[in-house]
Amino acid sequence: MTVPRKKFAALAAILFLMVIVAVLPGCGGKSGPKYLRYSVGTEPETLDPRKSTGIPEATVEAQLFEGLTTLDAKNNPIPAMAEKWEIAPDGLKYKFFLRPGIKWSNGDPVTAYDFEYAWKTALSPDLGSKYAYQLFYVKNGEAYNQGLTTADKVGVKALDDRTLEVLLEKPTAYFLSLTAFHTLYPVPRRIVEANPKWAADPKTLVGNGPFKITAWVHNSRIELAKNEYYWDAGKVKMPKIDFILTESGSTEIAMFDNNQIDMGENAPPAEYPRLKKEGRLQISPYLGTYFFAFNVTKAPLDNLKVRKALSLAIDRRAIIDNVTKGEQKPAMAWVPPGMADASSADDFRAIGGDFFQDRDIETAKKLLAEAGYPDGRGLPAIELIYNTNDVHKAIAEAVQEMWRKNLGVNVSLTNQEWKVFINTRSKGGYQIARHGWIGDYADPMTFIDMFDSTSGNNDSQYKNPQYDNFVRLAKSTGNQEIRMKAMHSAEKLLLDDAVIAPVYFYTRVSMVKPNVKGYQRSVLGHVYFKEAYVE
Repeated sequence: MTVPRKKFAALAAILFLMVIVAVLPGCGGKSGPKYLRYSVGTEPETLDPRKSTGIPEATVEAQLFEGLTTLDAKNNPIPAMAEKWEIAPDGLKYKFFLRPGIKWSNGDPVTAYDFEYAWKTALSPDLGSKYAYQLFYVKNGEAYNQGLTTADKVGVKALDDRTLEVLLEKPTAYFLSLTAFHTLYPVPRRIVEANPKWAADPKTLVGNGPFKITAWVHNSRIELAKNEYYWDAGKVKMPKIDFILTESGSTEIAMFDNNQIDMGENAPPAEYPRLKKEGRLQISPYLGTYFFAFNVTKAPLDNLKVRKALSLAIDRRAIIDNVTKGEQKPAMAWVPPGMADASSADDFRAIGGDFFQDRDIETAKKLLAEAGYPDGRGLPAIELIYNTNDVHKAIAEAVQEMWRKNLGVNVSLTNQEWKVFINTRSKGGYQIARHGWIGDYADPMTFIDMFDSTSGNNDSQYKNPQYDNFVRLAKSTGNQEIRMKAMHSAEKLLLDDAVIAPVYFYTRVSMVKPNVKGYQRSVLGHVYFKEAYVE
C-alpha cells in the first residue's frame, strides 16, 4: 500500500494551505472576495473537451465552452450556441442555426465549421477519445472511428458559417441533450491545427463559454475570468472564478472553515453533522453509481464465481452508515434511480428491481468454494487500486476487511494519483479498481452502453456479443417498450456476468457558503456558474 505516512500527509496539508493563502488575494478576514473560490477536486486530466472524461474536467469545461444546446434546471436542452434548429419528420436530420456574431474568447468568430471539425476529430481514431462513442449516433460516426470509412462520410457538415447539418444513424430521442455534452463542444479549428497541445496552456486555450482561462498552476489552482466576447456576457455576474485543486478532504474543510474557499465537494463525512447544523451542507440528487470494476481478463477475476463471491460479500449498508454518511442508497443493480422507463410515470430502476441481496455471505462462501478456493485458500494475490482520496481510501479499507472477514480473502490496496490511476484503469493494468459513473444525459443508455465492447470507457475489458446486441437493439428503435426491454436485458446480463460490484447510488454532498447564489447544479454532475454571484 502506497499511502503516505501521517506526518508527511499533515506537513503536506499545512504547506498546501500556506501556498493557497499566499497566492489567493483577498482570502483573509471575515468577508471573502466577490468572486467564487471553488474546490473542484483533483487536477484535471485535460481541458480539451474532446478528450476529457471526469467530473473535475467537465466542471471547468462547462465554464469555458458551450455546445449547440445547454441544459436548464430540469435537464431539458435549451438554445445555446444554436439559436434554433429544425428536425426532419423521420428524426434522422437535424439542422442547427448558430447565433449571429458569436465569438471565441480571443475574438475570432465561432462557426459551424468549428463544430464540424470538433466532432470529426473527436471521432478520429488518431485522437483516441474515450468518449468517441457519444458521436456514434451520427451517420458513419462509428465506422469512421473504427477505420472503416473516411471523415468526409461522417454525417456532420457545415453548410455555411452559421448552419450545421447533422445526419443520424437512427432516431435518437435524447440527441439534443447530447449536444450539450462536452464531447460535442466546438473547438477553435485555427488554434488547434496550429498547436496540438493548445488545451494545456492558458495562453492558447481558447473557449466560447461565459469564462476564459487566465492561469493554470498545476495541482494548485485554475483561474478563470469573465469572457467579454461571450454572446450572453450581460448575464455573467462574477469577474472571475478560482478553481482550487486538491484531493485532500482535510485540506478542503480547513480552507472552507478558514474562509479560503466558498464551495467544495470533498468534505470529510465526519464533518457532515457540523456543516449541516451550520446550514452549510447540501445533499442533492446525483445520477450515478459507485462501484468496483473487475478486470475480467485478469486472474483470478476471470473466474465468474470469484467475481460474484466478492460482490456478494460486500456490506453496502455498512459502508453508507459508517463511511460515506451522505444519504446514499445501497446499489444491488447498475442503473441508478431517477430515469423514466417505457412509461414516463415509471422509474427504470423500480421496474428492474434488485439483482442480488446485500451482504449475502452464505452464497458468497459457496461460490468461492465452487471456484476452487474454500475460505480463500489457494486464491492468487489480488490488488485493488483507487485514486488518492480520503473517502475512496476508507471505502477500500472497509471492503478489504469485509473480504478478509467474510471470505478469508486477503486483498492489497494501492492508491494512485488521478492521472496515473485513470491511465492504469483505462489500459486494463489492474485487477480490481474503484470506479464511479455519473450519467451523461438522463436516459438509461448512458449507463448501459458504457460496457459495449466498443466503448472507450469499458475499463473492465468486457466483451460479450449478446450484450452488444442488446445495446444495438436499444439504439436502433424509437419504440420505448422495445428500447427499455433491451436495456433491462443488458443490465441483467451485466450483473449475471458480475462485471462490476455496485456499491451505492450517489448523492451529491457539497459544502456551500450561504452567500453563494445563482449557480445551477445538475443531477448529471455539472455545476454552471454563468449567473452565479457571491454576496
